[in-house]
Amino acid sequence: MKPLKSWRWLMRKRNAFSDGGKCGLKMRQLPFLGVVCTVALFFVYRITNYQHRQTEMDGELHRFNTVKEYHLESRFLHGLPHGIIQGRSDLELRPLWSRSSSRSKVNGFSNHNLLAMPVGIKQKHNVDAIVQKFLPENFTIILFHYDGNMDGWWDLDWSNKAIHIVAQNQTKWWFAKRFLHPDVVSIYDYIFIWDEDLGVEHFNPGRYLDIVKTEGLEISQPALDPNSTDIHHRITIRARTKKFHRRVYDRRGSVKCSDSSEGPPCTGFVEGMAPVFSRSAWHCTWHLIQNDLVHGWGMDMKLGYCAQGDRTRNVGIIDSEYIVHKGIQTLGGSGLPAKKTL
Repeated sequence: MKPLKSWRWLMRKRNAFSDGGKCGLKMRQLPFLGVVCTVALFFVYRITNYQHRQTEMDGELHRFNTVKEYHLESRFLHGLPHGIIQGRSDLELRPLWSRSSSRSKVNGFSNHNLLAMPVGIKQKHNVDAIVQKFLPENFTIILFHYDGNMDGWWDLDWSNKAIHIVAQNQTKWWFAKRFLHPDVVSIYDYIFIWDEDLGVEHFNPGRYLDIVKTEGLEISQPALDPNSTDIHHRITIRARTKKFHRRVYDRRGSVKCSDSSEGPPCTGFVEGMAPVFSRSAWHCTWHLIQNDLVHGWGMDMKLGYCAQGDRTRNVGIIDSEYIVHKGIQTLGGSGLPAKKTL
């Protein structure tokens, strides 16, 4: 019996030694794991901190950031006295001798709307005809001079009441992105961003806006006279028997437009030459315009994102107040009418 007991004693001692070795090994590993975790956390911190600083540097270099980044800038205003911050502005002229806008009490108007156009001196006569239509409706007028010639406009009676911005060889969307920020134009109910080569003999902005408001259109445009020189999409052609329309029906060509169509160019579409935006729609559209956008080709297909809901309902073409698109290419063009296309 003694040899058996001795054997059992040796086995227990051996097992105890083995367990102690494992425990010791684990104890020796703990500091090593702690060092590894600390190093890993340090690298994560450094990488995160670097990315954060890089984001801030990018924000300083590129002023056109996302909406979230834009609002973060308000944290730098905490040092200003309480009540001094004015969150938005306007494009109203304010004479030195007056504390209010020169138009604030004219004819008792309570609505404010804006007409912005890129203009060149060659189209001065046509621009004058357009502006004369809008002035009686209390519109603010802003002209983007892409040809650098501003002095040639001073002989017009309304010129000293308009805002003039000059930048050589820049396009409409370049101007709009930089000078029509939503906070600056937020007092305006509707914003017309039109080209200069439009005929307005059959257009009245007051009647036009009455239809837009009644039908709840966030984005719209006047219909094009069928005799216009430059027509690209059938949906923009005037329907003689309608006041307005939201869609077009067309079984020809590669795009079939029917009641089941849910997007451009069958419905929810306006073209880039004469769009009209509500305040909310423009707030969205301004962010849709990319900083390097030049011609704007194709952006008309994306405007439905800013329709403030169902683009098949909130986007429309006004037929009773229509225009003529003359298709005169001036900026970078020959100055001759373009060929009519469909």
